Amino acid sequence: MNYHSPASFAEASALAADATGITRFLAGGTDVLVQLRADIVTPDNLIDIKKIGGVRDITRNADGGWTLGVAVTGAEMSEHPELGRDWPGLVEAMDLIGSTQVQGRATLAGNLCNASPAADSVPAMFAAGVTVTVTGLGGDRVVAVEDIPTAPGRTSLGKGELISAVHVPARGQNAGDAYLRFIPRTEMDIAVVGCGVNLRLEGDTITEARVSLGAVAPTVLLVEDCANAIIGTTLDQAALEALASAASAACNPIDDKRGTIAFRTEVAGVLARRAAKIAYARAKGEQA
Repeated sequence: MNYHSPASFAEASALAADATGITRFLAGGTDVLVQLRADIVTPDNLIDIKKIGGVRDITRNADGGWTLGVAVTGAEMSEHPELGRDWPGLVEAMDLIGSTQVQGRATLAGNLCNASPAADSVPAMFAAGVTVTVTGLGGDRVVAVEDIPTAPGRTSLGKGELISAVHVPARGQNAGDAYLRFIPRTEMDIAVVGCGVNLRLEGDTITEARVSLGAVAPTVLLVEDCANAIIGTTLDQAALEALASAASAACNPIDDKRGTIAFRTEVAGVLARRAAKIAYARAKGEQA
């Protein structure tokens, strides 16, 4: 195995573009190192991006949004009070991944590029409208996170491309987000269903919404019908029922040992209702 430690994302991209065999990027390593030790995947080329400048930075942008370095860990996100006040759902979703030890290594970019439909931070990122900078031989481009995963374990990134920054939009006024999941155990388990909700209010009326579902299809879903079910409402009972129906209708899950198709479909509606109520309360300033 060839180990590389580039000084820039451009160098990392060039190394990956020229490499043959299996190439993996190393930021947190909570997936790639586990796969290597379990003899699931042994990379021919391991490109360590932790020494590139800015990869551990959390920066408030001039427009009120945030730029996160690709090696910022879940623990660092949880310990950042301003980011947590702006985007509690996103931070809470990342905080659900793994143990305390894993939290000290796991990253948003790694969770996204692992492309698991059951990833916890990914529905929250979809709901929040997060974008990423993708660096390749042709330079940088900004991509919506929902355009990155294409299938279980597969992404839209081309050869030589890697994520070089994560961008979280400005929170703005009268808005809130939430993420909930169902797992069989109390902690450190993989989501059977996950749901992220992000919304904005004018008065008591929802004017903007994004709703995402995880672990109910081959990729995480951004469900426009769910958003449409609650936009223009005060999240009354009828709106909640319409939201739940839309969430269940969007599901295309599998049967496995963690949950049946019927169970996942029902739980998606339940979680959508609950997450929407939390996001709504946060938008009104009634819940931290």
